[in-house]
Amino acid sequence: MVTVAENLIQTLSLNGVQRIYGLPGDSLNAITESLRTHPEIEWVHVRHEETAAFAAGAEAEMTGDVTVCAGSCGPGNLHLINGLYDAQRSRVPVLALAAHIPTEEIGTTYFQETHPQELFRECSVYVEYVADPKQMPRLLEIALRTAIEQRGVAVLVIPGDVASAAAHDDRRTLVRKARSAVVPLPDQLQEAADVLNAARSVTILGGAGTAGAHAEVMQLAERLASPIVHAMRGKEHLEYDSPYDVGMTGLLGFASGYKAMSEADAILMLGTDFPYPQFYPDDARVIQVDIRGAQIGRRRPVDVALVGGVRETAAALVPLLEQKKDRHLKDARKHYAKTRAKLDDLATPARKGAAVHPQYLARRISALAAEDAVFIPDVGSPVVYAARYLEMNGRRRLLGSFSHGSMANAVPQAIGVLAQDRARQTVTLSGDGGLTMLLGDLLTLVQMKLPAKVVVFNNSSLNFVELEMKAAGQLPFATSLENPDFAAVARAMGIKGIRVEDSRDVDAALTEAFAHDGPALVDVLTDPQELTIPPAIQFEQAKGFALYSLRTVLSGRGDELFDLAKTNLRQLF
Repeated sequence: MVTVAENLIQTLSLNGVQRIYGLPGDSLNAITESLRTHPEIEWVHVRHEETAAFAAGAEAEMTGDVTVCAGSCGPGNLHLINGLYDAQRSRVPVLALAAHIPTEEIGTTYFQETHPQELFRECSVYVEYVADPKQMPRLLEIALRTAIEQRGVAVLVIPGDVASAAAHDDRRTLVRKARSAVVPLPDQLQEAADVLNAARSVTILGGAGTAGAHAEVMQLAERLASPIVHAMRGKEHLEYDSPYDVGMTGLLGFASGYKAMSEADAILMLGTDFPYPQFYPDDARVIQVDIRGAQIGRRRPVDVALVGGVRETAAALVPLLEQKKDRHLKDARKHYAKTRAKLDDLATPARKGAAVHPQYLARRISALAAEDAVFIPDVGSPVVYAARYLEMNGRRRLLGSFSHGSMANAVPQAIGVLAQDRARQTVTLSGDGGLTMLLGDLLTLVQMKLPAKVVVFNNSSLNFVELEMKAAGQLPFATSLENPDFAAVARAMGIKGIRVEDSRDVDAALTEAFAHDGPALVDVLTDPQELTIPPAIQFEQAKGFALYSLRTVLSGRGDELFDLAKTNLRQLF
């Protein structure tokens, strides 16, 4: 007898799915039993379902193909939600199998009962409850098609009794991704060209949508004599081999990116939904290009909206543009050189016996990592140092929870990267808070033999949260962390663990970890007083920081303020 679960696994295999991330449970028994007889699909046994969803999303981002995660009924599939939110906001195709309680018990407040089709609705492009075997495999085909074409999360809610029932239809369908090119109409392209030609200075702001369009964006920048500012998800696609790069803007960026934006008469947004309105200039005209029309104009009103792929639209736009003089570009690049030099000055070894400067650690990670390494920073201060010090070259990848902004993303996403390619060097820039939030999944690295290189920025605090409190004029509260020796913890788990307490030991530790044939963790004690200063300090932030300083002295914590000043004088002068 072919069951619904057996047909589901056969269909996933036909569609190239090579692994399912999850935790087993009785409501998943029919699916895991079918998997047992299909060795072509690997079961990646994680220790928390949130990790399963993060890993599936990372694999999908690396490959562009649909990936699968699974959770048992009630709490099991609820744990998927945060990772699925991240996949949905990163626009990667993921199918989540959410097992459900027995059909006849739905609506009775049965043990572990939830309403998954309601709970998953906001973090998916498709969610449906399979109430009868007759609905399958059609709902599976719809879910796969929707996830693939809309590049998002599709959820199938399947009670265990339905999964184990005889299949009404045992067909297996290959769902191929449609291929198309989307280009704006000629009159809209001309309207955009008119705005750009009339502007004295143009700055390009590029995001994740510039993937695969490096050459076309460079041609645009050459014709417009435009500096290129990238959002975080645009860094890996635009930063390398570019005589137009001036870095990032926004809270994670630095001064040259902010200046290039603020001094432009026109902003050309390419495949980005950069979320911070305060970092857009008030009086510049804006042209926004996005394959998804609904994304346009969300951050500030636009003068011209172009719905199309970045690569195709850029190629069509270049012939309509006049060659601009390069004064704006030269000024922006000159400022970038100065800004870059100041940032590099911060990435120096600390004095003997002092905690390591995190800037130095990030820079050495970049220098010593493989030319095709995958970097994954945890949300918080590691993202800032990744943005400012990791060098992209067109072969390296940079993944993270850059749109959803979730802590604890780094190790789970490394699992997804390595599960599909164990030979590719994958390095996490893990915060101590993020690492400990899903600490148990270090064991997944051991069990699945995944050679992740986990570098811990160990400052014994929720450092970025502290900075937010200080900028708001508050004394840091509930942000300190009592950490163990993470290297010793790693060794107890079967992972190579190395502890670093001095800058002089950073290179040797990273080199040893990167060369190790297996998972390795480098626990680096970093300075908790380092400030990640944004490119433009708002008045409210300055006022808040002054208030924090006053409150620190009045509360008897003046030694903390002294340590803060001592650490950051080099950033200010």
